[in-house]
Amino acid sequence: MLGGAALAGLNHLLRSASWARERLAPHAGRAVRVVLPLAPRPWRFDFAIDTSGLLKAAAGQAPDVEIELPADAPLRALAGRDELLKSVQVHGAADLAEALNFVLPRLRWDLEEDLSRPLGDIAAHRVVQGLQGFAAWQREAGQRLAQNVGEYLTEEQPLLANRAELARFSATAAQLAQALTELEARVARLDSGTALA
Repeated sequence: MLGGAALAGLNHLLRSASWARERLAPHAGRAVRVVLPLAPRPWRFDFAIDTSGLLKAAAGQAPDVEIELPADAPLRALAGRDELLKSVQVHGAADLAEALNFVLPRLRWDLEEDLSRPLGDIAAHRVVQGLQGFAAWQREAGQRLAQNVGEYLTEEQPLLANRAELARFSATAAQLAQALTELEARVARLDSGTALA
């Protein structure tokens, strides 16, 4: 069910991106497996590329490429698309993997265009502006919450060290390491029978 929705969503994006279909079409007939390692068993999404560059369900076909998402993919996706893409592992046929690596990160959904058909251009523009404003507010609220929690844990209830304390600790540790090195050298000289300088 989820795989079917993912397939429909990807094909929707591909239909509005002829450059992407042209890049995928030479790989017609080849299969791809996307794996998300969830407990108790991993989620798998298999698809194949058709001659037009669109995707179709892979009927029991062995994958030419396997894309492994990290277990925390949903959380990474909230942090941003780039954060998620950095953690993806791709195995298999290099030419197909390269084509997918080029196409998938560059696909963009033009929500305003899709909404303009049923709502009209002006209403679609306003809806998208409202959603963008809401998303920006959510990002700001999340950042403020993280800052407040960090401040609470470093200042109010010092469970974490702040940057100045960490810098002081690092400097002290470096001085102690240097002193220990010098002491070890003196002990080694004493053991070898030479006099202290």
